[in-house]
Amino acid sequence: MPELPEVETTVRGLTPVLAGQRLTRVEPRRADLRKAIPVDLRQRMTGALVTALGRRAKYGLIDTDRGDTLIFHLGMSGRWRVDPAEPLAHDHLVIETGEGRSLALNDPRRFGFLDLWRSDALDSYPPFAAMGPEPLGPAFTGAYLAEALAGRAAPIKAMLLDQRIVAGLGNIYVCEALHLARITPTRPAGQISQVRLDRLAEAVRDVLLAAIEAGGSTLRNYARPDGELGYFSKQFLVYGREGEACHCGGTVRRRVDSGRSTFYCPKCQPR
Repeated sequence: MPELPEVETTVRGLTPVLAGQRLTRVEPRRADLRKAIPVDLRQRMTGALVTALGRRAKYGLIDTDRGDTLIFHLGMSGRWRVDPAEPLAHDHLVIETGEGRSLALNDPRRFGFLDLWRSDALDSYPPFAAMGPEPLGPAFTGAYLAEALAGRAAPIKAMLLDQRIVAGLGNIYVCEALHLARITPTRPAGQISQVRLDRLAEAVRDVLLAAIEAGGSTLRNYARPDGELGYFSKQFLVYGREGEACHCGGTVRRRVDSGRSTFYCPKCQPR
């Protein structure tokens, strides 16, 4: 599933194509993806001027001069295609701009979705309402983590995946950040020292920024809007490396927690 760096990379790839452009054609090609596509999406978006693009957690945002924001989620297999040479069977939304550029949202498994919400009320959009701070924003610090995790007995990995604690973190990058911070994934969150939490907040930012710089991770069929594959997977320190050597001389292990694979090194991430 595309995680925060993949969505950020996607938004950055869409920005030069859409920002400041009038949308001359907006054509949904089916009634639903994971959930129903707003029936008035075509009417509300056609003719609108794109004023900005952004991201909240794993959701992409396209703001318009009509006060509406198009919200997209890539699900497990979604990606935007820029100026596609020909239509594909799973192009579920097609957009054209006054400049003559085109975009197609392609999603073979249809686990993504499209929605519209008022731009001035995005904080009240149901998936956003209870979210924690952005991990790349100024509010996400070791001090914040200490307050949010105080008294929590749940494992630190589970807490970082809780969108109410921090928005947008997923399994891959949590595994990598915990390894970089040298914290075992099963450590009770409320028992981690302030020094380690400071280190963890910094590790989360470092891992995310490195992944964004690399264009995300190539898992399954994720690709950037320009069709290029992200290559951060080549930099994974533990994720997907069960049985391989860690840089510390230990061996990467894998365990399953709540149906998710957790990768860690018991030597440099001791209990």
